[in-house]
Amino acid sequence: MPAWWDATWPVLTGVLAGLLVLWVVLLIALWRATPNQTTLRDALRLLPDVIRLIKRLSADRTLSRGVRVRLVLLMAYLALPFDVVPDFIPILGYADDAIIIILVLRSVVRTAGPEALSRHWPGTPEGLAAVRSLIGG
Repeated sequence: MPAWWDATWPVLTGVLAGLLVLWVVLLIALWRATPNQTTLRDALRLLPDVIRLIKRLSADRTLSRGVRVRLVLLMAYLALPFDVVPDFIPILGYADDAIIIILVLRSVVRTAGPEALSRHWPGTPEGLAAVRSLIGG
């Protein structure tokens, strides 16, 4: 083995162990933050309307650049083939996506106001009420 490897492998092992511990902590946090299955299932039914909402909000030039950047980053995250928590893990696999969407929309509503959400909502009034209750806005 090269001499540099003797100094490098403990650091690399420590970084990988730290990332693994962080990932496990994130799984536990998501598991505790996941709403009951009925609420999560209802939230997933809203997904097509929420995706259209995100697209419409990100195209709205009246919103600040920071809001639109957050929404574009959210769309990019949702389009990526990998997740923080893989989708094959029951409930938690999709809960991380739902929680990230909720956090970004909560941030958007706090910055842009609830009227922006109402103005761009493509679904039913009941769906809008459900999204508002999920994001707390």
